[in-house]
Amino acid sequence: MICQRTICFTLFFAALSMAFVADVRADIYSYTDEAGVIHFTNRKPSGKSAKRYKVYMKTPSSRMARPGVTPVMANDSNPKRYTRYDTSILAASQTHLIPQAFIRAVIRVESDYDPNVVSVAGAQGLMQLMPATGKRMGCTDPFDPHQNIMGGTRYLRYLANLFSGDMVLTIAGYHAGEGAVRKYNGVPPYSSTLGYIEKVLKFYYHYKEKYPA
Repeated sequence: MICQRTICFTLFFAALSMAFVADVRADIYSYTDEAGVIHFTNRKPSGKSAKRYKVYMKTPSSRMARPGVTPVMANDSNPKRYTRYDTSILAASQTHLIPQAFIRAVIRVESDYDPNVVSVAGAQGLMQLMPATGKRMGCTDPFDPHQNIMGGTRYLRYLANLFSGDMVLTIAGYHAGEGAVRKYNGVPPYSSTLGYIEKVLKFYYHYKEKYPA
């Protein structure tokens, strides 16, 4: 199961400004303090036992534009969109045993709660499911908010199981694909994936205060 303890994510991303420069290192370290708080940082903690995620940034993006795809940007600015899908998020959380805060964080980063978004790579809907992934997860209509949330959360559960509950690798797999995580035996070498991990964990920690597991 995804770890549901408190998370503190503190990164110093000067390296991200160099995203288009080859051979940039920006490894992530995680450790748990005495209070049970999980910390993520790209500065190696001194005197602590920390898990290291090797990140070797050499490409600007892991999601490339695909021929024949017409992107649709998020344009829903109604504040009610952040609570419009509460029932579906709760159902997905209870069905797949993924914290609501985690689901909400992914939706916020992927589509900003606009169910009509289509990425340049062809990802669709609230949780930006790729067509093939959506079908695998039983989502027949990616623009149906409930189906998309259930399918996206089912995929998060699949990835969490695949990567033994490791939250960073689960997020990396959701963004770059499970195959990329396996290929690099860790966080794939994409600057966009590293930035994605940072954003999702920050929103997760934000939502966790309102939607505790």
